Amino acid sequence: MPRATAIINLDIEGPRISRHLYGHFAEHLGRCVYGGFWVGGDSPVPNEGGIRLDVVAALRALDIPNLRWPGGCFADEYHWQDGIGPRERRPRMVNTHWGDVEENNHFGTHEFMALCELLGAEPYISGNVGSGTVREMSEWVEYLTRDGDSPMARLRRENGRAEPWRVRFWGIGNETWGCGGNMRAEYFADLARQYATYCRDHGHNKLYRIASGASDDDYRWTETLMRQINCFGCEATPRTYYQALSVHYYTLAGPWEAKGSATDFGTDDYYRTLVSAQRVDRVLTGHSAVMDCYDPRRTVGLVLDEWGTWWDVEPGTDPGFLFQHNTLRDALVASVHFDIFHRHAARLVMANIAQTVNVLQAMVLTDEDALVLTPTYHVFEMNKGHQDAASLPVHLRADDARRRAGDAELETVSVSASVKDGSVLVSLSNLDAEEPAEVTLDLRGGRAGEARARILTADRLQTHNTPQTPEAVAPRLFDAVRVTDRGLGLTVPPHSFVTVQAPLTVAG
Repeated sequence: MPRATAIINLDIEGPRISRHLYGHFAEHLGRCVYGGFWVGGDSPVPNEGGIRLDVVAALRALDIPNLRWPGGCFADEYHWQDGIGPRERRPRMVNTHWGDVEENNHFGTHEFMALCELLGAEPYISGNVGSGTVREMSEWVEYLTRDGDSPMARLRRENGRAEPWRVRFWGIGNETWGCGGNMRAEYFADLARQYATYCRDHGHNKLYRIASGASDDDYRWTETLMRQINCFGCEATPRTYYQALSVHYYTLAGPWEAKGSATDFGTDDYYRTLVSAQRVDRVLTGHSAVMDCYDPRRTVGLVLDEWGTWWDVEPGTDPGFLFQHNTLRDALVASVHFDIFHRHAARLVMANIAQTVNVLQAMVLTDEDALVLTPTYHVFEMNKGHQDAASLPVHLRADDARRRAGDAELETVSVSASVKDGSVLVSLSNLDAEEPAEVTLDLRGGRAGEARARILTADRLQTHNTPQTPEAVAPRLFDAVRVTDRGLGLTVPPHSFVTVQAPLTVAG
């Protein structure tokens, strides 16, 4: 049986784990918005102003911190003024990126802001750089956030909203290296400065501008953007054109053109997937290192605003809708990501899983009046105690907890920990498909009280939830935690995710 020891220093707090690392993403893609969040006011599905209430309730239970919208690739063909005013007068548009379908623009700015208010989540709006204009984005900021009698504030009031909203997070473009314009880094860097200049703070609303960043390990893209705001090795405070850079990273088990099935896969596919998931650590480390050269004080944030698994679409569904089921394998991809995010909390300020409803690695799946919580949803729920907690350093000794995956090696035990409100939360995953792992939590600098543990697992890696079996993968109490002279011990079953929470007394 593989053995691992996680040394956790309870009295040495690390960087705060921003709640925004548990963010979400909703694009006009497939049934994420229409049929997911939005059913319309005439729907028999319980709704408020057309917004589906069972989806809202499910996400509120996660303490959802933010929601990114309207894309994704869709953002760079979306013109926001088409989505305001009386719905029956809004022009239709073609969603050329996702299924070439026609949209009626019934879900627009006011509907999105109403959704965020119902969710208790901060809005993160991705602006159109690819096919839009500087004026268009500037006026959107004004429309949403300015009080008084300016042209856009007056237009907002005419459309039924007297008071401005608070909208901090603004994306300056999306994937400008690809679907957002196929730009060169140098060209976009100039545009980012220009757009950011005209996206202004109005009143007490202070913008947090996020420049469209790199794909995967394109560190040159990050360096090009960082050179716009500071010089190499300078101690000076970076210029404030934008406050963060984004990066996108998806987990695949194979090549892009043959990603594999979401539910029909073998053990080798499973291990390749988890190796790909752990690779996000190297990607974040690389971008952080580049940023450190230009911003050693870490005043500029790194935002992973698209992440998750990407499989071949479910057979029989529209290939442009990106619908895939979500198995225990996807849940463990999420748990590994969060452990890595917690370690990067000094630089990583936000992350957004792709996507929230009915698309890619979704939280919930809807079908008419049915709603299914996915295995990934449960990882978010079990981990929500890490939001805004202080990270704790974890030193892992697990030399024999490894598996070969082709020409790579997978570390099969993953751990992270945090402390908040006098309680310690430890998250750990045993990624081994077949063997349990004996894990010792070596707690130093304090003492943990009576622990409460939960586990997420299933008999098979391919297990997923459906309307007929909604709790095939669901958390349950785990009573196998033992008090030892070194802290806590537990035997973690194969392919399992476990959280352990306990009151904490720090040594004086």
